[in-house]
Amino acid sequence: MNGADAAGPRSENAVRRHRRAQRIKWTVYTLLLLNGGFYAVEEFQMAAHTLQHGASLLEWTEAFATTIDNLAWYGLLFMFELETYTLEDEAFERPWLAWVLHGGRVLCYAMLLHTVVARITAYSAALEAPPRPEVTGLCDVVDEGLSWGDNYHYETLTLDNCGSLSRDYAFYMIAPEVVTDRAGWVMEKRQTLVGLSDVIAWLLVIWAIELAVWLQNRGVTGGRLMLASHAARFFYAVLFAHAGWWLYTGHFVYAWDQVLWILGFWAIERNLSEWREDIDDERAGRASPGAAP
Repeated sequence: MNGADAAGPRSENAVRRHRRAQRIKWTVYTLLLLNGGFYAVEEFQMAAHTLQHGASLLEWTEAFATTIDNLAWYGLLFMFELETYTLEDEAFERPWLAWVLHGGRVLCYAMLLHTVVARITAYSAALEAPPRPEVTGLCDVVDEGLSWGDNYHYETLTLDNCGSLSRDYAFYMIAPEVVTDRAGWVMEKRQTLVGLSDVIAWLLVIWAIELAVWLQNRGVTGGRLMLASHAARFFYAVLFAHAGWWLYTGHFVYAWDQVLWILGFWAIERNLSEWREDIDDERAGRASPGAAP
């Protein structure tokens, strides 16, 4: 909808810039899909440590919260790309198409609601991690079949490694089968809080995009509501700050993934910007003295 071809004649430089932007956009989309595969494999490996036998469905979905989250974001990105760039206005003369796009987005938001619940649950669990006062060293619990966890890194406890993982004497259970020390517990609380604030910031960004799409579908390109949708770009700064945190804590792929998602939704913002220009150009053309009725 409202693709670049609808904007009328363009300078050669403008056409080149547009084509370059499209190549970058589709490169970003491809890299996002590859990152999604990485997260699915990583969460499967982490689940081998954090899920005990007989885990509930909710515990399984919490363990794969990022994979479920990614599927929802892929759906939103795809549907926004269709509505803000790929499909022309004439396509929306078929009412079922709007129902499919908007219904699909509602389904994606329902999946993201699961992510919010999972992040809240993870943060609450981190705050309430039960201590193990009877344990004074990791070698005391080797026979319990536990894993050591610290900063989202997990390792099965054995007699070979139990003496080298921590010199602390206070330990906490951050998952039913995962033990950590005081520093690991502090990091768990910080990481789960960042994860919760991250999903909230992303939802505010996406709702701002929803508002802009809703307004531009009605031919509105300015005003207080449109200004509000632009103001939500502040949350991109929050998301970049989260990327910096993950770099600081050694999760380079998390930071890389965050930047890719920001670029992906900036591509949607660019689509919206071109669409607004098309609306304004069309309105100016109708208002010019020589315009056809």
